[in-house]
Amino acid sequence: MIDFACKKFFIDDVIKCSFGLTKSDLKIFHFLMNEPEEYFMTSDISDKLKFDLSTVQRSLKKLFEKEILNRRQNNLDTGGYVFRYKIKDKKKISEMILTMIDSWKGRVESELSKL
Repeated sequence: MIDFACKKFFIDDVIKCSFGLTKSDLKIFHFLMNEPEEYFMTSDISDKLKFDLSTVQRSLKKLFEKEILNRRQNNLDTGGYVFRYKIKDKKKISEMILTMIDSWKGRVESELSKL
């Protein structure tokens, strides 16, 4: 928990706010953070977290678009392909969050200068 002046923040709140994540997105984020070396198919995550497949697909799409995940395409012998997802480097994700916090700090400084 982070104590900031008159409000306390849990780190999950900072992560959710930084990337605009839902509760489901955050659970998938944590699941992948706990398995940083492994690539997962959507169905694997759905089975392990007991989430609806469409929920996992939506969350993975969002996390990938926000550049939190790496994605690899595996071609199937029968034709077609599947995507596998893996969390990016934890240090990179931390840097992304700190950049967003710095940006917020800059906006606060700008607003304070107008007082």
